[in-house]
Amino acid sequence: MIPRIETDRLILRPHRPADLDDCAAMWASPEVVKYIGGKPFSREEVWSRMLRYAGHWEWMGFGFWAMEEKSSGAFAGEMGFAEFQRDLKPSILGIPEIGWVLATQAQGRGYATEGVRAVAAWGDQKFQGARTVCLIDPENRASLRVAEKCGYAQVRQVTYNSHAMCLLERAA
Repeated sequence: MIPRIETDRLILRPHRPADLDDCAAMWASPEVVKYIGGKPFSREEVWSRMLRYAGHWEWMGFGFWAMEEKSSGAFAGEMGFAEFQRDLKPSILGIPEIGWVLATQAQGRGYATEGVRAVAAWGDQKFQGARTVCLIDPENRASLRVAEKCGYAQVRQVTYNSHAMCLLERAA
């Protein structure tokens, strides 16, 4: 069972097949993917991503939620925890990795901070005080600010897919 999380302005809920159009539109935006690989995703790639989210919940007991505005029901983005099996040094295998992405129309409204705080609090309960991490492009100042506001501190810079990234950590 995938839990539903509500904040003052957001609902975090399981993805459903009907989310494909909204998710595909978000991941096709060059602005959205600027710091997440830099290349827009095809509809087929987004569908695979959504299936991966469902698989995370089934296999790991955690995953990503679809995020919608409480007032309008509009799709606002995705956030949650994952185990991506990233090839990193130092290894983060077995450490839940939080991540978030917002649709362009939802950016700049404080939704990321509001949602990440709620997801991190859920993670504190789920992971029983274990640390969690996030990986952010050093040029993505907005996401670095969100991470810091939510208790994540930079541990070091790492290289992922030949690109420098900030590895941040949060102890519950």
